[in-house]
Amino acid sequence: MSPRVLRGFRDYPPPDAGARSEILRRMRAAARRAGYLELETPSVESFELYQKKSGEGIAQQAWVFTDKGGRTVALAPETTPSLARVFVERAKSEPMPVKWFTISKLWRYEEPQAGRTREFQQFNLDILGVPGIAAEADLLATAALVMDEVGAKGLYAFRLNDRELSEGLGRLYGAEDSGRFFRAVDGFRKLGPDQFETELRAAGLPAERATELQEYFGKVGLGIPPSGLDRALTELAAKGLDAKATAGADRLRQLLHLLDRAGLADRVVYDPTVVRGIAYYTSTVFEAFSRTGDGRSIFGGGRYDHLIELFEGPPTPAVGLAIGDQTLELLLRSADRWPEGEPALDTYVVVVDPAHHPEALAIVEELRRAGVSADCDLLARSMSRQLKEAARRRSRRALIVGLKETRPGAVVERDLATGAQREVSRDAVARSA
Repeated sequence: MSPRVLRGFRDYPPPDAGARSEILRRMRAAARRAGYLELETPSVESFELYQKKSGEGIAQQAWVFTDKGGRTVALAPETTPSLARVFVERAKSEPMPVKWFTISKLWRYEEPQAGRTREFQQFNLDILGVPGIAAEADLLATAALVMDEVGAKGLYAFRLNDRELSEGLGRLYGAEDSGRFFRAVDGFRKLGPDQFETELRAAGLPAERATELQEYFGKVGLGIPPSGLDRALTELAAKGLDAKATAGADRLRQLLHLLDRAGLADRVVYDPTVVRGIAYYTSTVFEAFSRTGDGRSIFGGGRYDHLIELFEGPPTPAVGLAIGDQTLELLLRSADRWPEGEPALDTYVVVVDPAHHPEALAIVEELRRAGVSADCDLLARSMSRQLKEAARRRSRRALIVGLKETRPGAVVERDLATGAQREVSRDAVARSA
C-alpha cells in the first residue's frame, strides 16, 4: 500500500503552502508594526512544563514520549508555557512592558474535525508587565490589525467579558461550584437548553434561578454592542452584584472606551457567556467570532496574572491571545479571501530560441540580485509556451530576448496585463522593473 498522510495531519502542496506563507508574512508584519518582538521556542519540551500550567489533563491531548535519555517529553501542544519559561529566565533583565509574538507549530492528539487538526500552526500575541486595561486594548487593537491585514476585515468581531464579573454573576444566581458553573457557561452555545439547565443545576443553582439565567443569556444573543453596555451592566448591578463583580464590570467599561477611541467600536460586543474554559485566566477574557452567520469562534485569549508565578517567576501581570491557522483559513475561504499562493512573479524572461538561454539566465540572476522576482524557462519550450507559462505564474511582465526586429543591445518588455510592448536597453532591465 502506498504511504498516506496520517489522520489529523495535512500536506500543503503549492499553491496552498505559498498562501499560508503569505498569511504568516502579513501577520508578522502587522505584529512588528505594533511593536511586538518575535519569540521562537522549541517544538519539544519537558512534559512537566505543560503539567505545571494545565495539570494532569494535558496528558490526554499531548503527544508524550520518553526520549533516549529517559526523560518524559512532549511535542508542544501550546506556546504559553514556553513563553513563561523564557520570561522567567530573563525577568531580572527584561525591560517592561514585554510585547512578544510567536508563530509555532503545535501538536494535540484530539479528534480531527473542521478547523481542528492534530498538527497546526498558531500565532500568539502576549503582553507582560502591564497591570491596567491598556494592555488588553493594545492587544485587541493589534489583533484587529492582524485580522484586517490577512483579509478578514468585516468578517469578525470580538466578544468581551470579565471572569470576576462572571464569578459574581454565579454567586448572584446561587452557584456553589464556580468551576462547574464556568464550564456550564462556557458550553452555553454548544449545549441544548435542557442540558445547559442541568449543568447549571449541577453547579448549585436553584431551578428557578437556572431558568432565569438561561433566559438572560438567550436575550443577549451574540452580544451587546458598546452603545448598550452601560445599560446592561447597570441592570446587572441592580440585581445585587458584589464589589469584585462590579470591579469586573468597570474594567469592561474602561476597555470598551479605549477600543472605541481606537476606532474599533464596530467590532466589539459584551457577551456574558464568554468565560474561556482555561482556569488560569484571571479577569478579562475575549473571543473573536465569525460574522458570516454561524457565530463560530475563531480565536480567544485573556488576562493571566498569576501564570508567571506558577513557573517560579516574579508576580507579573500578563494578557495574551492565540490565533489558530485552521479556523482562520476556514473563515477566509468562506469569504473567498484566501490568497492565491505565493506572490505573483514580477518578470518572466522569454527566449526566441534555446541559443539565447544563457543570456536569459544572466538577466534572471541580475534581476534577482536587484530584489526583483524573476524566472525563465528550463525546458527549451517554444516562445508561445513560455508566454503561457508566464501568464500561469501571474507575471507582471515578460522580457523577450532574441526577436529579430529588436535593435542591438535591447530586449522587448511586454506588459502581460495589457499586451503593450516597448524596447528596453539590456543594461537597464533591472532599473526598469
